[in-house]
Amino acid sequence: MTGQAADEIVDIAGIGFGPSNLALAIAIEEHNQNLAPPQRLTARFVEAKERFEWHPGMLLPGATMQISFLKDLVTQRNVRSRYSFLNYLKEHDRLADFINLSTFRPTRLEFQDYLRWAARTVDVRVHFGTTAVSVAAMGDCFEIRLNGRADGVLRARNIVVAVGLSAKMPDGVAASGRVFHSHGLLPSLAALPRLRHNRFVVIGAGQSAGEVVGHLHQNYGSSCVHAVFGKYGLTPADDSSYANRIFDPAAVDDFYASSPELRQQLMSYHRGTNYSAVEPALIEQLYAHEYAERVSGTRRLFMHGASAVTGIADSDGGVRVDVTHGPTGLTETLVCDAVVCATGFRPGDVRRLLGELAGSVAFEDAGPQVTRDYRLVPTAPLPGDIYLQGGTEHTHGLSSSLLSNIAVRTGEIVRSIARSAAGARADSAADRAGG
Repeated sequence: MTGQAADEIVDIAGIGFGPSNLALAIAIEEHNQNLAPPQRLTARFVEAKERFEWHPGMLLPGATMQISFLKDLVTQRNVRSRYSFLNYLKEHDRLADFINLSTFRPTRLEFQDYLRWAARTVDVRVHFGTTAVSVAAMGDCFEIRLNGRADGVLRARNIVVAVGLSAKMPDGVAASGRVFHSHGLLPSLAALPRLRHNRFVVIGAGQSAGEVVGHLHQNYGSSCVHAVFGKYGLTPADDSSYANRIFDPAAVDDFYASSPELRQQLMSYHRGTNYSAVEPALIEQLYAHEYAERVSGTRRLFMHGASAVTGIADSDGGVRVDVTHGPTGLTETLVCDAVVCATGFRPGDVRRLLGELAGSVAFEDAGPQVTRDYRLVPTAPLPGDIYLQGGTEHTHGLSSSLLSNIAVRTGEIVRSIARSAAGARADSAADRAGG
């Protein structure tokens, strides 16, 4: 592999380099700062994208974060870190200006700039434009076969998988140039041919759906926007102080210690903090727009509650969409220029990534078995440990796929790997002494 000696084995191979493994790279750097070279952890990362990106298709103008800037890459783990959002502001000469905003929630555009700044600044080896094709256990290490800008084999004693989420389309709906997921909204809109019908349909009832509806309504002034969702009305996201404790680091301990039944109950209680819910201010804004249009008699915004899309026929000229109202059973057919599916995400497929190695780790109905420190549970001897960042909602709770806990989580993973590495070095030293 380019840049790696044939016999080099790193302590950590990171698969994926989004915010989670970026935070891990920072945690590794800060762990190594006061250690002699032989005690330092070594790491390499591979990322399929050509550069660091964070939801570029949904960087809508003015869209803000749903969490506090204090839940950045480092602060909850190390408040003195140079990689904090506050230090980013200081280095960009905007700290006083941001303070004057009197907000805990920067725009997504600024937060992505913060993440990119951190990715440029951290001392780490990342192979962008590179895909992990397969993982195998070979003697005393894992071998990860790569394809892309870097190819060959990456050898590592441990693996940290952070492949993120994949967009989920509605059942039976195929993506196309006119039917696409909200995750790729901005480039998909830019690629649309000239509008012929001046009509959009948005499927979904969560924050992304609300933001897409607002963006289309504001930026396509001659077009109608039809929002379709199964609820009777949009549900406000629960951002209250007590409910938000479900994202605290201590809540991970509580969730992990709970029975499967209690975990499911807690997830059900608090789904409104993250799933199929919209910020109250955005709900009020959309309602005000719809009401004003009713007053003026010129309608462009239509909210189809208690409804479902029951048919989509895509063609070169437009998309024919059947919208069925649940209570009455009446179906309305809309011919539109595009359908945006704000229908959520699914975790990355760990089984597919691991391939044959998946048979050596434990899975249950809800997903892989995972220890408290995010290690997959082996069912056969492995040369090291495989850690997950994401895909652990069934064991570690709602913060699994969110930014909320990555600073603390990556610190826990680094400590776990450091303990194993120290133990391995001690064993090796004992073997040499005995020989």
